[in-house]
Amino acid sequence: MAKLSTQEIIDAIKEMKILEVKELVDAMKEEFGVDPSSVAVAAQPVAQAVEEGPSSVDVVLASAGANKIAVIKLVRDITGLGLKEAKDIADNGGVVKEKVSTDEANEMKAKFEEAGATIELK
Repeated sequence: MAKLSTQEIIDAIKEMKILEVKELVDAMKEEFGVDPSSVAVAAQPVAQAVEEGPSSVDVVLASAGANKIAVIKLVRDITGLGLKEAKDIADNGGVVKEKVSTDEANEMKAKFEEAGATIELK
């Protein structure tokens, strides 16, 4: 028996009626013990996660730099913390915000770096 190429199989499926495609899927389930539609659906999110990288990160203040007052103000604006808590983060470093989107984290990082702070995204 001649081996069919992937494109030949796809072309053959395109010519089938919906009922025939359903019967083909059912026959594949029975023959191979696997639902081909669940494999295709499950593979898609995994491939997207690998391509995109992490969807959320933590914004961590490593160093406030020379302009600590501006950094304290930024911490307060972003987190809503009080003056004492914001000052503690500026003095000792630590997590400014957890589980934010990478776009939002990059915007925060740019603001902190403009104020002279060192930020890490984890």
